[in-house]
This record gives sequence, C-alpha cells and structure tokens, in this order.
Amino acid sequence: MASPEYPSSELEAGQISLPELGKMFKVQTDEKTGLLRKMFSAGAPVIALAFAELLIFSGRINEAAVAYTLLLIVLSFSITISKKLEVRKIHQAFILLPILRLVNLSMPIFFEANLYSFVFIYVPMAIPATIISVHQEIPGEKKADLLKKMKIYLPFSILAGLIFAEMEYLLIQTSPLIPDLSPLNLLQLTIIMIFVVGLIEEFVFRGIIQTRLEEFLGPAGGILLASLLFGIMHSSYGTPYEMIYTFLAGGTLGYLFYRTKSLSLVVMIHGFINIFLFGLIPHLGPGLGLI
Repeated sequence: MASPEYPSSELEAGQISLPELGKMFKVQTDEKTGLLRKMFSAGAPVIALAFAELLIFSGRINEAAVAYTLLLIVLSFSITISKKLEVRKIHQAFILLPILRLVNLSMPIFFEANLYSFVFIYVPMAIPATIISVHQEIPGEKKADLLKKMKIYLPFSILAGLIFAEMEYLLIQTSPLIPDLSPLNLLQLTIIMIFVVGLIEEFVFRGIIQTRLEEFLGPAGGILLASLLFGIMHSSYGTPYEMIYTFLAGGTLGYLFYRTKSLSLVVMIHGFINIFLFGLIPHLGPGLGLI
C-alpha cells in the first residue's frame, strides 16, 4: 500500500500533527506485516508440498514419504500452538493433503492398483475432511436449489467432462480401469468416480481448501493457490504437462465453484472426466470412436 503524501503546508498549518502521521504510518506498517504473515502462513506449506511432490516426480518415493510425514507433524504443531484463528483454519485445510498422499503411497504395498484401490485411498479421507468441515463450519449446498438446477448441471457436466477428458487423454494416454463396457462395469466406474473420487477430491480442494484460501487471500488468490495445489498433487503421473493441465482444469472448476457455490456441479464434472478418461475413451478411442 502506498504511503500517503501530505504537503508540508498541511503539517505547518497543524492540520495533521506529527503523532497522527506516525499513527498512520504504523497502521500501514502493521497492514504490510500482516500481509507478509499471511503469505508466509499460506506459502510455506505450499512450498513444502511442492518439494515433496517433486521427490515423487523424480521417483524418490521414500524421501517423499518422510517429507510428507514431517509436514504433517509441523502442520499439526502449528494448529495446536497458533494464536491466529485464520492460520489454524488454513493449516487444518492443508493438513488433508499430506494425509491423502501418505494414504495413497501406502496402497501399492497392500493392494494392486485397480478401480477398487481408489475406494481404499479416498474413503478414509472422508473422515478427516468431514471433521475439518464441521469444525470450520464450511457452508453446505441447499438440496432444494440443487434439484432445480440438476436439469442444467447434469448435461453440462457430461459435456464438460467429455471435453476435459479428451484433452487429458492426449497427454497421458490412460489405460482402462474396467475390462469392458458392460453395464455392470460402467455402473461400478460411475459410482466410484463420482461418489468416491470426484466427491472427496472436490470436497477437499474446492469445498475446504479453496473456501479457506478465499477467506484468507481473497477469491483470486484462493482459486489460484487451490488450483496450483491441485496441479502439483498430480505429479505421480510423471509428466509436467499433466500438472499444467490439471492446474488449468482445477482453475476452471475453482471458478465454477466460486460462481455457483455448488460442490455438486464440480463433483459431477470431475467424476465424468474420470469416467470418460478411464473407461469410455480407452475402450472406444478419442472422440468415443465417432471421429
């Protein structure tokens, strides 16, 4: 914030006393200090998360697990001792990401990576996410409004999901998570991708993290930083293009969530992206075999 300029004539005339001018500068200094503290409180965990994901990207899984464990401890300690409520809330939101990644890293040890492994990764996340959302009083969506808008949300979600999935498939050429397109397999894929993966990821990234960051940094900063985290957390695909893509896709979902305040909308879009990406497109080909 720029310092106000007062003509020397005003000071000489006694319209603004030196003590008053000193108080004005003190207020400005406090505002700048508060901004720097906000940037550090939000930025330091993001840098730590980015470092841990860089370790995963480079194949150093054990080191990444250690880094995430240390970050989990630090964030827990900060939540316990911080006197600032807004800092405690933002660190409570951030703590979901090391928990998610540590659960994710543990799964290959016990389970073969398949459609059902998503259940073991994401369902446990519902517990801490729900506790944090209740504790922080994250506002919910009115069911009456949702039912009225569903006739618009559903077709829009399917179309948006197809467009995003087609673009993402060009980048990572995914393999199908179901052996064929039988009704039972498609039903299982739909349930898991919308009501497990899409619901939990959007609840964490948009419903909790973006909501907290918007209050902490403003709408633009909240959407940008939440989308950046969303992109970074896709480092396990091993390509920077996927992280850039998911950052942009996350920004789109974040903006839609900010404008509509509808978690259901972004959950459906996210879910349909995954249905097309891991089911229909790998079996039918790009353009669903119509091109």
